Amino acid sequence: MKEHWLAIDTATDLASVAVSTSDRTIAQSVRGARQHAAQIVPLIHEVLATAHLSLERIRGIVVGDGPGSFTGLRIGWAAAKGLIQERPVPMVAIPSLLGAAHAAGVNVVAACYDALRGQVFGASYAFATDGMETLVTPGLFTIAELAAALPRRPDLAVGDGAERYRAEVLAWTAKEPMGLDALPPIAASLLILAGYSGVGRALDNPGVAEPVYGRPAEAQVKWETRHGRPLPNSSR
Repeated sequence: MKEHWLAIDTATDLASVAVSTSDRTIAQSVRGARQHAAQIVPLIHEVLATAHLSLERIRGIVVGDGPGSFTGLRIGWAAAKGLIQERPVPMVAIPSLLGAAHAAGVNVVAACYDALRGQVFGASYAFATDGMETLVTPGLFTIAELAAALPRRPDLAVGDGAERYRAEVLAWTAKEPMGLDALPPIAASLLILAGYSGVGRALDNPGVAEPVYGRPAEAQVKWETRHGRPLPNSSR
């Protein structure tokens, strides 16, 4: 794990922040998407205070890369960008779904965030002592489509999407899905994953970088439908 790095994840209704010290990880979570904008910065300061660290000692930032909540992701990324404006440090984006899968603590995991409309933002990963493998890259699926894309039955399915489609997940995995509340804070897993080789993407120009939303925001879809063309400067 990279020492004195900060991680922020706001891809779902359960936001989390974590920081690594020389001997431990401090992590906190807050529930409620409507609270993210008001709570994320105080949560960052709370975690840093608990770790007895100042922002000046942070050496890098990891952000959850989605896919997930459009508004939630923008809040987390805006907070991270604001921090590096004060003191430029490396910024790395790692899929939040990967963080949720890692937090589950089992070998093969299907991570599913609720995407509404009968779909989930889903992915699957396999973990071993010497690293991890992406079995299904993050994308938009029904549970049946995600099951068909995965070469083997997962040991567990996690996330609010797995909970929402419990019956389908139970028929697929033969195990009860695990909700986000039952997982350790995803930001803590993002810190661990940042130390893995080839995981995530380094943001060379964080000021203009955007997260992977998974699908356009509803307002963007309506604008493009009304005007018959892509929304200028939109990120898909």
